[in-house]
Amino acid sequence: MDRFSVNQLAIISGVSVRTLHYYDNIGLLKPASRTDSGYRYYGREELLRLQQIRFYKELDMPLSQIQEILDDEYFDSLTALKGHKEELLLRIERLQTLIQTINNTITNLKNEKMNYEEMYNGFTKEQVATWEAEVTERFGADKLLESKRNIKAMKKDKIEALKKEAEEINNALVLLIGKDVADEKVQALIQRHYNMIQEYYSCSVDLYRKIGEMYVDDERYKAHYNKYDIRLADFLYRGILMYCDTH
Repeated sequence: MDRFSVNQLAIISGVSVRTLHYYDNIGLLKPASRTDSGYRYYGREELLRLQQIRFYKELDMPLSQIQEILDDEYFDSLTALKGHKEELLLRIERLQTLIQTINNTITNLKNEKMNYEEMYNGFTKEQVATWEAEVTERFGADKLLESKRNIKAMKKDKIEALKKEAEEINNALVLLIGKDVADEKVQALIQRHYNMIQEYYSCSVDLYRKIGEMYVDDERYKAHYNKYDIRLADFLYRGILMYCDTH
């Protein structure tokens, strides 16, 4: 019978050892056996379950829901795979539209112009409407209009600089996870994050607090930050709260 160590499974699946340990801890993917020394070993059944986990993650499904589905006594792997295939075919069609959107955006950026509407081609009207409604509900219609206006006015070098700044902040915060959020280095990064938000729209401390809450309340924002580290959304949120409490 095939048996794989956690390191071997990580190589085969492309899932990090750290993530596999986490899946074990939350009960999402338990090893088939464990030695007296604590080494994990996985079999064919676990490999198939991990494949299902990865498919569902591609559909942006939270881990808790994935576990609920896979643990259902009526779950059928073959039926699930057929469903994944249909979903992926639909996604391919949508991605082709998004690729065209990217090409249009690249062209606009080269001309140092941004067309706000074209930026969201490939997203359903419902998705755009939901995003705009959430922004309006949380922050007010004026912030949505201000954000649209500022994005449309941005030039290529400004957009690239903001993207680079966001990446640097997120990666630097990951390295500080575990420190007190009041730590000077953490708060220096939070200040940079706050300054970056101001580039899109004027942001009071009270509004910044609401933005922090959104990062942990909204699954899409939470997933965005947790792709850097599964603890980042919460760490950023707590850092923002500390910043708001002291300013």
